[in-house]
Amino acid sequence: MSTLPGYTGARISGCWALRTDGGGSGEDSLDRLLPAVSTSRRKSSTLGKTEPPLLRTGTRTIYTAGRPPWYNEHGAQFKEAFVIGLCGGSASGKTTVANKIIEALDVPWVVLLSMDSFYKVLSPEEQALAAHNDYNFDHPGAFDFELLVTTLQKLKQGKSVKIPVYDFTTHGRQKNWKNVYGASVIIFEGILSFADKELLQLMDMKIFVDTDSDIRLVRRLRRDITERGRDIEGVIKQYNKFVKPAFEQYIEPTMRLADIVVPRGGGNMVAIDLIVQHVHSQLEEVSEKGHYDSVLALLATAHQSQPLPQTLSVLESTPQVRGLHTIIRNKDTSRDEFIFYSKRLMRLLIEHALSFLPSKACFIQTPQGQEYEGRRFRGKGITGVSVLRAGETMEPALRAVCKDVRIGKILIQTNLDSGEPELHYLRLPRDISEDHVILMDSTVSTGAAAMMAVRVLLDHDVQEDKVFLVSLLMAELGVHTVAYAFPRVKIITTAVDKSLDDLLHVIPGIGSRYIEENSALLLQR
Repeated sequence: MSTLPGYTGARISGCWALRTDGGGSGEDSLDRLLPAVSTSRRKSSTLGKTEPPLLRTGTRTIYTAGRPPWYNEHGAQFKEAFVIGLCGGSASGKTTVANKIIEALDVPWVVLLSMDSFYKVLSPEEQALAAHNDYNFDHPGAFDFELLVTTLQKLKQGKSVKIPVYDFTTHGRQKNWKNVYGASVIIFEGILSFADKELLQLMDMKIFVDTDSDIRLVRRLRRDITERGRDIEGVIKQYNKFVKPAFEQYIEPTMRLADIVVPRGGGNMVAIDLIVQHVHSQLEEVSEKGHYDSVLALLATAHQSQPLPQTLSVLESTPQVRGLHTIIRNKDTSRDEFIFYSKRLMRLLIEHALSFLPSKACFIQTPQGQEYEGRRFRGKGITGVSVLRAGETMEPALRAVCKDVRIGKILIQTNLDSGEPELHYLRLPRDISEDHVILMDSTVSTGAAAMMAVRVLLDHDVQEDKVFLVSLLMAELGVHTVAYAFPRVKIITTAVDKSLDDLLHVIPGIGSRYIEENSALLLQR
């Protein structure tokens, strides 16, 4: 699963650190369609010359590492994201310190969350004041703390969140918000990060960046003039009238709440190294409390001789279906025949899966003027999500029977060292939480990848009973794994095989190798 033939976007195996205070259309949850990278992860130190595994772009920093499981065998989150709160005066170097920490941490899936994104929407009167530099953006009342607390709380719990994008030139929020998901570490920075008790309770570490006021003024002048289109008189007026008094009244007193005070900002590498060492120790402690190593062994033991779950539906083994299985399971089947008959079986499977969607009675008039009692889909919409890359081969069958269906993609790969599944890439349509989701994977052996994919959907607020896991072939262990963790997910397949071999291949199995190698051909309609 290392490449994506036939896919319109390039592969990126990575995690991200996202600055959430500007840019982006908000179309996708995690749309990392960037040039592929191949970088080995190495422990980095701010004192050494080792380059961290990063790919930097204009808006993102991407780590070339997948996200390991953040949930247990029950599908529930066993560890929350580690939240670092960064506070300090305006232009004190908070973002620089945050970026230095990110580079030195060398851990996957870091989110940089800026308090600047949570300025309140201004009324017309306040807009007029802001245009004349007479609005106090440094007062606690200027921030939407209710939205901020809710957002940080959900992000800490592993949920997908929407972040407002504030425009400093118009003093308003942009129409499209940023979707953020999948944080192992959250670095939250802002001038009033420590001003709210509920925010403080969400922080695992609190850092105050202490920088000389003259330096902060010079930096603010440079930033506001070059980046935010302000004039020098307006910047100085705002600084003397609002910024300096607010620092003395609201910001500087919160220094006593900090666990660590960093003098001189991003240039203080000794302090940053100490911070990184402490974060590493805390993350290792959390990992030891909730490890994933024994999950498969536990599930395999727990479900021996157990009946298959009621949430499983197997396509009726008619002579036609049995014949199709005979062809695609035969080791002597040619590639062309395998592709042709796999497509045919996928179409039957998708049709079968759609029969479980909710419907309601309706009445229509026929051209002959007669009334006909029919059925209509009872739901907001249908979204297909493929587990790359083999699951992508089922997309043409879904598109053929579902007009204008939306498609999302998730890339999950196995870490060869740990044996754990890792989330590398995801792109989901907006407002997927309201849809019924057809989750597609060609084969399910242990159920580890399927379990992670379902967890991703639930983190995006998709309701569990609206998820339909659809697979050509499943092993009994995979069925039990998914059903045990997510008892309301509907599992739909054409056949369930008894066991796995030492390489975790389904036995007796089908030509999974053909599906992987010929995914581009299978994607053709």
